[in-house]
Amino acid sequence: MKKIISLTLVLMLVLSIAVFASADDSKLILGTSADYPPFEFMYLDENNEMVYGGIDVSAAGYIAEQMNRELVVENMSFDYLLVALSKGDYDIVMAAIEDTPERENAADFSDPYYTDIPAMIVARKVDADQYKTLKDFSGKVVGAHTATTKEDIVRDDMEGAELVSIQNVNDLINQLVYNKLDAVVLDGAVATSFVEANSDLVIVDASSELGEAAPYCVAVAKGDPKGLLPGINEAIAKMLEEKVMDGFVEAANAINDAGEAIEVSVDAPEEG
Repeated sequence: MKKIISLTLVLMLVLSIAVFASADDSKLILGTSADYPPFEFMYLDENNEMVYGGIDVSAAGYIAEQMNRELVVENMSFDYLLVALSKGDYDIVMAAIEDTPERENAADFSDPYYTDIPAMIVARKVDADQYKTLKDFSGKVVGAHTATTKEDIVRDDMEGAELVSIQNVNDLINQLVYNKLDAVVLDGAVATSFVEANSDLVIVDASSELGEAAPYCVAVAKGDPKGLLPGINEAIAKMLEEKVMDGFVEAANAINDAGEAIEVSVDAPEEG
């Protein structure tokens, strides 16, 4: 498994790296959930400093550059990102997030910038043979990342499965490894990342029934009060035309495959 930073160290990193959102339009404040390689994570750079990386972070940097802004990254639990966005804590959210009707109640979305390989089901290698079709998960306990469309897959496509939603992706994997879950559903590239890091896990045959992946988009606050979407969409169009996403994917995978990606999780703030 990849390295997991303690909560205390996580908080120290967040305090030292994150810059809180302000009205300064020279900056573009990105909210993300840095526990989801290869899309968002942290790693030690050539100066031995902890920095954010990943496909989404690189894409956000490109967008910020095209908008003549400085990118500032903040880390938050995935299920709180859109809430914080609506409060004005961030300018944008990029976290392998899809545009869904439910999410459109809370945010507006850019044009798509990337489409992952389809979602996959991960199980322990010793149990893999029993999961040939989605029907084989009836009566099984299946985990998904809280507030993601992977929860919908378990509810809608895996009839008879018991859904367990977990806020932290590392906890999902750990509970699978220690036999507290029978399987987990993850975005394709993320599933592949964890399987490659853990020889006890495997992507099961039933994954082929899950269908195509939905594209990822940039989220802004509902109504786009800061007027960011036109500039974001213009930058995305240029990014796709120049095919620079291929380089972002290659760079993120290289860091992740080398075992240098660190999944840094931050819990949502308590209410009150």
